[in-house]
Amino acid sequence: MPVYIKYYFWLISVSLLCFTIERFFPWRKNQKALRNGFTQDLFWLIFNGHYLGILLAFFSGYLIEFLHLFLMNIGLPVPESLKLVSNYPLYVQFIIFFIIKDFIEWNIHRLLHNIPALWEFHKLHHSIEELDWIGNFRFHWGEIIVYKSISYLPLVVLGVDERVIMLIAIIVTIIGDLNHSNLALSWGPLNYVFNSPMMHVWHHDVDVHGKGGQNFGIALSVWDWMFGTAYWPKDKDQPEKLGFKTMATYPRGILKRLVYPIIKFGENSGSEKINDNGNIHN
Repeated sequence: MPVYIKYYFWLISVSLLCFTIERFFPWRKNQKALRNGFTQDLFWLIFNGHYLGILLAFFSGYLIEFLHLFLMNIGLPVPESLKLVSNYPLYVQFIIFFIIKDFIEWNIHRLLHNIPALWEFHKLHHSIEELDWIGNFRFHWGEIIVYKSISYLPLVVLGVDERVIMLIAIIVTIIGDLNHSNLALSWGPLNYVFNSPMMHVWHHDVDVHGKGGQNFGIALSVWDWMFGTAYWPKDKDQPEKLGFKTMATYPRGILKRLVYPIIKFGENSGSEKINDNGNIHN
């Protein structure tokens, strides 16, 4: 199998390309290549990209088998049997799945900011204080499970070709790396369609500008413009500070960050709190 049809080839290639471009055209001139937290983000890149994938594949097999048995017992077809777009041309499958997947993930992202239990997982990503390409991989394992679980159903129901899935994964990686990169990039009139580093940096602003946050778009920004969650001030280049309000009490070590959301949510159960996004919850 040629190496260029493997996702890891593109992951490494895109990452090296972004890292190189940042060296020649840095947006924040005083930001170091090996900035604070870079080595920890290497861990998240390797753990989330490899070991977590193995664990998810292992357990998802049992869950999918259980789901199939449940559906068959109640007389419903299994999702894989539907394949709603499998006979469509590849470019049509690409357009349909790219748009549906991005809209689903935009909604998941909003939930991660507005549901207290999910926000405890998503805090890890917002603990980034200096954005660059590798920040695109700082995610907690619990958040990835949420994304994968919800994205699974439309993927199998649509029956999208594996080549389309691979192409979308590559494109999303490119856009994700760029959105978190130290590059002053925007897309002109296409800013109302596609996300960009100059727009996404405001998602990481320590100050919240809407309910739970702003600029939740993954690859596409169109959902934020359509539903009023876009924030992009024209009188400022970028936020003064990145992160969230209670960064001082957030653990710094990898092991503590791995278990933090579970411990934190247990501590908050049964008491009224105001979370880092300004929302009161019980």
